[in-house]
Amino acid sequence: MRIFEELESKVRGYIRAFPAVFDVAKGSEIFDEQGNRYIDFFAGAGTLNYGHNNPAISEALITYLQRDGIVHALDKATVAKQAFLESFRDTILAPRNLDYKIQFTGPTGTNSVETALKLARMVKRRSNVIAFTNGYHGLTMGALAVTGNDFYRDESYGARNNADSLPFDGYLGTDINTIDYLRKFLTDGSSGVDVPAAIIVETVQGEGGINVASDEWLRELEKLCRDLDILLIIDDIQMGNGRTGTFFSFERAGIKPDMVTVSKSIGGGLPMAILLMRPELDQWKPGEHTGTFRGNNLAFIAAATAIDTYWRTDTFAKEVKRKGAIMEEELRRIAAAHPDVPSDVRGVGMVWGLELPNGLAGQVSARAFEKGMVIELAGSRDQVVKFLPALTIEEELLREGLAIIEQCVSEVIVKEGGR
Repeated sequence: MRIFEELESKVRGYIRAFPAVFDVAKGSEIFDEQGNRYIDFFAGAGTLNYGHNNPAISEALITYLQRDGIVHALDKATVAKQAFLESFRDTILAPRNLDYKIQFTGPTGTNSVETALKLARMVKRRSNVIAFTNGYHGLTMGALAVTGNDFYRDESYGARNNADSLPFDGYLGTDINTIDYLRKFLTDGSSGVDVPAAIIVETVQGEGGINVASDEWLRELEKLCRDLDILLIIDDIQMGNGRTGTFFSFERAGIKPDMVTVSKSIGGGLPMAILLMRPELDQWKPGEHTGTFRGNNLAFIAAATAIDTYWRTDTFAKEVKRKGAIMEEELRRIAAAHPDVPSDVRGVGMVWGLELPNGLAGQVSARAFEKGMVIELAGSRDQVVKFLPALTIEEELLREGLAIIEQCVSEVIVKEGGR
């Protein structure tokens, strides 16, 4: 590890939580340079929904490279981009009756968020944007302004300009409807909160602690936006691409946002981000918003392959929901086995969180790594063990990972109880 400490910036993060030099990976297993095996419940923070080195995707990429398929093309037309657009239209958008234009932004999720915010402000001629407590939308300047966690925010960044944060679903308790709260702020000219160009929201807050917005809350939020002429942006960067059991996380609520930011697993493990927008919002002049790496043709090949392999029928979505039910059942059983420790289990599809008090979540993650498992934390205080395995994980491996967590939770609680 010496070379990393010597040359790489102190900003590195995951290397500290998972101190190994990783070498090869397949599906939901990673191996370090010594050949030690780790079960992956992290999936590249949601980038590897289809697993490491997915065979269908790898074969398509190898074939494309061997025929000298173009890799970099800015926003020129290519066969690879054409294949992605056709697959996305025919397999994802059309069956869901979604009419969106597609903009290829820079290669990461925060690029998509920045594009959405810029476009919303341009279209509505307003500068304010509403985000929510515990939200996470990226760390470039505009995206940082709508990110909630103060670990990432500092007044010296200028990050708080032109954005307001209001309570997410359940933030003020189960008895308070925060949409009513939001509506009051936006309809009262003396509240100090300007009517925004857009409201941006995650239907499930991943980094914020696996906080799940209810279907009814999401529908009420959509109605509020329609009533007050506000654009609704769904950030589906981590929760899209099947993570919640449907391709888009907002499908369960039956809403149709004005814009959707999509990244992470859309590229099949390769850098790619897109912005979906209602056609009438596409008011850019040619070249008005640009970027060198907005046309990753290898990612187009990977994305089209993933869509064609997993989304032409509903079989894959049903499997996600089935394995998600296993995760929920096992996590609730683990929590119930320790009634003296206040805990909470929450999630949907194949994203789940186990909230534990007093720093226990961090100890569970660290102990799990010692036992050959990679699993990260979430929440404003890293109080939630975050379960984010590949959607393609085999049931046997999923249960093996959950058994490791059960053992780690018991060991940590016994250790703490003995102090």
